[in-house]
Amino acid sequence: MRTDDPTAPLDPVRRLHVMAAGIRGARVTEGVVDAPFDRVWAVMADLEGEFGRFQPDMRSLRVTRRDGDRVEALARSRYGMRARFDGVLRPGWCWLQSRFVVIGMAAVTDGSGTTRVALTGGVRVPGRAALVPLGTRREPRLALARLRQRVDGRA
Repeated sequence: MRTDDPTAPLDPVRRLHVMAAGIRGARVTEGVVDAPFDRVWAVMADLEGEFGRFQPDMRSLRVTRRDGDRVEALARSRYGMRARFDGVLRPGWCWLQSRFVVIGMAAVTDGSGTTRVALTGGVRVPGRAALVPLGTRREPRLALARLRQRVDGRA
């Protein structure tokens, strides 16, 4: 199936681009991690452990409830702010949002032993489909670099 076919199912990375396109100010940072999907996603999906080590703004995140792929979590930023998130976590896909923050992560295997990942997130304006542009370029690039380091450390 062609990747430019509008009826083709969306893989998680393409889906993240679509979700971010609906939020003014959102940017997606995409890159390749030189490791198999299972190893990369093990780091990305470890919300209570590795997530706070590769996400620049996150100090900690504690999952308070799981129901299938639905999660609720409490997070604390490195700046002391707290947030309660609702979202979805499934293989290759994570979308978390609080009243003021959106976090999106996606990953897909490329079939040759590497993994394509995409990250988005930022502070959102309540009542409007918009993200405040602060950090929407720098922080996801830093997160991708840190993710590569965390995955390399698990080799």
